[in-house]
Amino acid sequence: SAAAVDSLPADVAAAAPALTVVTGDLTMRARTGQFRRVAALLDALPRPRLVILGNHDVPLGPRRLAGPYRFYQRWIDRELDPVVRLPGLCAIGLNSMPWWRWKDGRVTERQAGLVAAMESPGVRLVALHHPLAGHGRLLGRRRLSAALAAGRVDLLLAGHQHVPSSRYLEVAGNGSTHRVLQVVAGTATSVRTRRVGRSWTLIRIGAAGIEIQERHEVDGQWRPAPAVHHPPA
Repeated sequence: SAAAVDSLPADVAAAAPALTVVTGDLTMRARTGQFRRVAALLDALPRPRLVILGNHDVPLGPRRLAGPYRFYQRWIDRELDPVVRLPGLCAIGLNSMPWWRWKDGRVTERQAGLVAAMESPGVRLVALHHPLAGHGRLLGRRRLSAALAAGRVDLLLAGHQHVPSSRYLEVAGNGSTHRVLQVVAGTATSVRTRRVGRSWTLIRIGAAGIEIQERHEVDGQWRPAPAVHHPPA
């Protein structure tokens, strides 16, 4: 939707986010023109940004074998597992889309190790395209669960489902359990939506817990849905 693309950056900027996170499916078919357009959109969003690729950002056909991430790395970010460190926040992005799977994801032992070793006196955030719980099969689900527990991660951000949601998950590893809030993003600009219209999610973190507010687009105008408050884990 051209109206959503044109109006999204200003709506996000008005929230003055400490970090803008984009959890994949930047394009429809990973074509050069699509990456060029989304690169311009991302450049208009507030910095700092944490961006990861989704299953739609890996090309089909021979290009998938020759260079599955080449266009993403050229137009978006050469780093496939980006890390952003800010005062009071450590955020890690994981590339959960291996070239040899059609659409379902995977978390490797190396990636799980990055999560387990997270150190931050503030909020610890992990973002990947495929949710830990929900639609789709994620290889390495158990290792990611254990890593989230070991790293005492506060927020797990995902995409893939195209329907926004938020809920606490109980994760376990090495004899300990931990609760992490999984927040799944909706579809912000595409005309292909599922059950709900276009939206993006605003997350506010405070001593009283985490507030989730979806903002929905109607005719180029973004309007807030009722906020959902999650008490501290």
